[in-house]
Amino acid sequence: MINVEITRNPGENALGVIRRFSRKVQSSGVIPRKRSLRYAGRTQSPYKVKMRALTLIKRRADMAELIKLGKAPAATDRKPGRK
Repeated sequence: MINVEITRNPGENALGVIRRFSRKVQSSGVIPRKRSLRYAGRTQSPYKVKMRALTLIKRRADMAELIKLGKAPAATDRKPGRK
């Protein structure tokens, strides 16, 4: 973490110091980094990762079965231009 430090120059008023400080903070990127850390989710436990993977595998298998039975649209039936 980079700390931003500003010292008041002789003959400089408070507004100038605040202006220089805010410019320095913006250029250093402290605020975006702190926001990304604030809203970052925590890492999931290996058990949760495994359970999610198993759920996705089961869901894909169920969907493939429904496609084979004709009860669900195939992946090629999507609108053109969509990804």
